[in-house]
Amino acid sequence: MSTLHVLSHSPFGDDRLTSCLRLIGSADALLLSGDAVYALQAGTAPFSALQSRQIKLFVLAEDAQARASAVPDWVEAIDYPAFVELSIHHDKVNSWL
Repeated sequence: MSTLHVLSHSPFGDDRLTSCLRLIGSADALLLSGDAVYALQAGTAPFSALQSRQIKLFVLAEDAQARASAVPDWVEAIDYPAFVELSIHHDKVNSWL
């Protein structure tokens, strides 16, 4: 059973990302949206935590563009229709509110 984890809050304001990474399974995926895309800022602790994990990682391209965040080559930038497909592909969707 796979889960799509969706984070939308900045990783610099609380520990949602850390908690998510602690629980994420090998069949799961993580989608960064909203201010969560700031986790992709090179040289930061959230960036290192994501890069060191071997997880399927996605970012909403529109949100990365709005925040002028570069998307590393190990992260897949997707649009909203692809987000819907990703949600359908997984058994559950867990939004970290």
